Amino acid sequence: MITVQPIRYTSHTASWHRLAVELGFTAAIAPTPQWSEFDGNGILAVHGVAAGGPDDGSSGFHLLAGDLEAVAARLAAIGVEVERRHPEDVGPMLVVRAADGVTLTVSGEKRAARAGGTSVQPIWYDTDLDRPRQVLEAIGLQPRIVADDGVWIDFTADGGGLGALHRDTTPRVELSLEFGGDLDALADRLAGAGFRASVVDEAYNRTLQVTTPDGDVLWVNGTHDDLSGYSRATATPAGN
Repeated sequence: MITVQPIRYTSHTASWHRLAVELGFTAAIAPTPQWSEFDGNGILAVHGVAAGGPDDGSSGFHLLAGDLEAVAARLAAIGVEVERRHPEDVGPMLVVRAADGVTLTVSGEKRAARAGGTSVQPIWYDTDLDRPRQVLEAIGLQPRIVADDGVWIDFTADGGGLGALHRDTTPRVELSLEFGGDLDALADRLAGAGFRASVVDEAYNRTLQVTTPDGDVLWVNGTHDDLSGYSRATATPAGN
């Protein structure tokens, strides 16, 4: 089982806890200033860091794996070296450092999160998506929708959550979400809770943009139903 659990590193943890709830997530454990987990389709984790530090306002592409050794073996089979760690408060973990400088982490925990209509969807941006796709499929994510021009691929996880690859000149990881309900109603709810939010019409979909407590903009995409310029992907399950 693979579950997507992006991590938001922030000095504004209390405000992020409020934002997560307004976005439709439910606290899985009692939130603390150091760590919290919010369940939807996948898990949104919030990690407290020092204000103004190098990680403040950044996002990490993290996944949970029911069989960590199987993931390590599949990555080794495609020539990906992993660093093994064992943080005291986390347990066994794999660190994958891509050639583009992007880092992904996978921890050994079997926990499903498939509740609610809000999905986590961390995005890995890269200049070429072939190798990143191999990495995500080896970890156990399954491709869902592929852009005909090759600029976008998104993935599902059997334990909950989505992930995506987006072609761009600057490799990085950003947090995004997908929402299966009424985006206008969600924007009104967020505004009522004091968050700046608006809905825009993109070429591929309608998207809600909300200013986060860190000052950047979080994109919440509507469900991707219009496949003009896109196609459904198929792949052989890599195992769990």
